[in-house]
Amino acid sequence: MTEQQEASEDAVMTRIGQAVILLHAGDREEARNRLGEIWAEIGAEGDSLHRCTLAHYMADAQDDPADELAWDLRALTAADGLRPGEEPGLPPGRRPGQGVSPTPGEGPGQTPGEGAGQTIGEGAGQGVGQDARPGPQQAVRVFYPSLHLSLAADYVKLRRPEAARIHLARARAATGALTDDGYGNGVRAAIARLERRLAAEPGEGPRPFPEQYS
Repeated sequence: MTEQQEASEDAVMTRIGQAVILLHAGDREEARNRLGEIWAEIGAEGDSLHRCTLAHYMADAQDDPADELAWDLRALTAADGLRPGEEPGLPPGRRPGQGVSPTPGEGPGQTPGEGAGQTIGEGAGQGVGQDARPGPQQAVRVFYPSLHLSLAADYVKLRRPEAARIHLARARAATGALTDDGYGNGVRAAIARLERRLAAEPGEGPRPFPEQYS
């Protein structure tokens, strides 16, 4: 990647981070507007990590749970699009807007009366623009627990517990990629909280996925 390309990548992440600051400050409408402008510029063929990160935050900015679900699905689709050879713009476990203290209770898996803790990339002391970069597959593996946790929370809000259980099981199955740090422990705790909530709901519990036994 050339210096010019790196500068362009950093500029996109900086703009996303600025929108996230507005979101955390409570200006959801302006955050949505700015993220929407960046999304239009990135386009369908844009950097997958940019689209994944932006869509995940755009979901947090939605007022309608159905819109939140749609954006979280876009984030998952973008993560699936991170192919070998495509260099991600951020290290694993980092999101734009870091250094900004998130509002307590924000993040994937948030349900009424519960806080999920941290979301993708909200790790203590981490920030955009740091040098170490993993391979794309490593970055994606770290993202998946939070992505599926967000989807599970969306389906809970939409009163679709069976769909929520499916994504919660996938989130749990993907936790092997998480490290034993503040971010990883926060995601695991959020999964456990949502599991307890769904255990009290009528219907079957989460069914195991093959990767849970691998």
